[in-house]
Amino acid sequence: MSFPWLSILFLFPIAASIVVALVPRSSALALPKLIAFGASLATLVFSAVIALKYDTAKGMQFTENHEWIKLFGAHYSLGLNGIGLTLVLLTTIVVPVVILASWNDGDEGRWSPHAFFAWMLFLEGLALGVFLATDVFLFYVLFEATLIPLYFLIGGYGGPDRARAAVKFLLYNLGGGLIMLAAVIGLYVVSAKSPGGPTYLLSDLQHMHLGTATGRWLFLGFFIAFAVKVPMFPVHTWLPGAAEQGTPGTSVLMVSILDKIGTFGMIRFCLGLFPEASHWATPVVVVLAIFTILYGGLMAIAQDSIPRLIAYTSVSHFSFIVLGIFVMNSQGQTGANLYMFNHGLSTAALFLVTGFLIKRRGSPLISSYGGVEKVAPVLAGLLLISGLSSLSLPGLSSFVSEFLVLVGSFVYSPWAAAFAVLGIVLAALYILLMYQRTMTGPTAEGVGDIKDLNAREITALAPVLLLIVVLGFFPKPLLSIINPAVHDTLAQVGSSDPAPKVGADSAASNPEAGQ
Repeated sequence: MSFPWLSILFLFPIAASIVVALVPRSSALALPKLIAFGASLATLVFSAVIALKYDTAKGMQFTENHEWIKLFGAHYSLGLNGIGLTLVLLTTIVVPVVILASWNDGDEGRWSPHAFFAWMLFLEGLALGVFLATDVFLFYVLFEATLIPLYFLIGGYGGPDRARAAVKFLLYNLGGGLIMLAAVIGLYVVSAKSPGGPTYLLSDLQHMHLGTATGRWLFLGFFIAFAVKVPMFPVHTWLPGAAEQGTPGTSVLMVSILDKIGTFGMIRFCLGLFPEASHWATPVVVVLAIFTILYGGLMAIAQDSIPRLIAYTSVSHFSFIVLGIFVMNSQGQTGANLYMFNHGLSTAALFLVTGFLIKRRGSPLISSYGGVEKVAPVLAGLLLISGLSSLSLPGLSSFVSEFLVLVGSFVYSPWAAAFAVLGIVLAALYILLMYQRTMTGPTAEGVGDIKDLNAREITALAPVLLLIVVLGFFPKPLLSIINPAVHDTLAQVGSSDPAPKVGADSAASNPEAGQ
């Protein structure tokens, strides 16, 4: 039996969350925080070891497969490819950052800080399980289970309207999950008719003929659930409220990690299981993605609440990712996968820096600020870097991924790329206007007493900002992991990059070229 690398990676944070929850209430207040932070660092180190052992020349690796529920054909099946590895690394990087940045946030909730940090670790373990699952039934169970810790993190430690935001988040995502459940049951019915009997293993389902009509209906079941999770218009309305009412750390976990399950699921399940249906749906999905890019940008410009503004920026950015996925070429797919990682970093930095600001001032409204750079220059500088990364400034990590998505969109359709480029213009407006109104100009009333970031807060942000800069100039480590997985995805969906137009057309326009 091979060493269970992925089971340990997936189950260790869950076990650590139980330990944190069971720490006696009479113990020192810092003890559960220290255990949670130490466990998250151990998980990060373990994921780094797995990344070093990962062979980019191979496909699915570190596989584990054990029969789970024989009647359903369900297996405890885990595996890791390049797409999953980048999201595993994102998760294990972001969680310790969030725990350190949220060190005192759990003290102010309706429940103890023990529960606050225990739910964070529990959520990390479930998210890792989602990115590792290679059995559809196991994926679905973990997909739904991620709602539980996030519901309690929003409802137990959020703002004054946290209960409503938590319930709306839960209802939307449960609704999407129920639609997916119908598709999961449909897969069972189809696979049960095969000679091998019912199965939920991806490796079996990818080679199973589903029929055109059946495949399209099942595709819609999965796609709608993932569109809610992303979220895309018109099922996006749960996100701004949840981001506004949750703590900054909770919002980071929700947007930087959990919402990536939607785009990850589109690649692994929509494209992987239903290639014909994916091509069939591509024109509609591309139009919907472009509309959501522009809608999210316009809504972000209109916001006075900083967390809601960041939430709408993510609605726009996630649709860039969806666009890259469904243009069905290597540039778009590579950009989309890289965008998932880079967006996680830039959004984490934005939520955390603005969270520090809001906690000091006591107001999330842009109109409550002005001239912050005069009293808190370090905070203002880190907010500027985070914002410039979010608008994809060249030299910062998001630029490479957004550029690749736009190149892939142009290959698919110049018109699609032209409309998507408008999203970049809107990004510059909502980020720079927010920075101008909060950081520059005369010092607003109540801003003069704001203190600059302390050592713990700077330490928490430093790894994220360092990665944003390094990957902006040197994205090759991630691209070397992503590119082979993208090639496999395109092969599975039956797509290839169009051949360059040379020969007859070129010779006709330049007769001397053929001589």
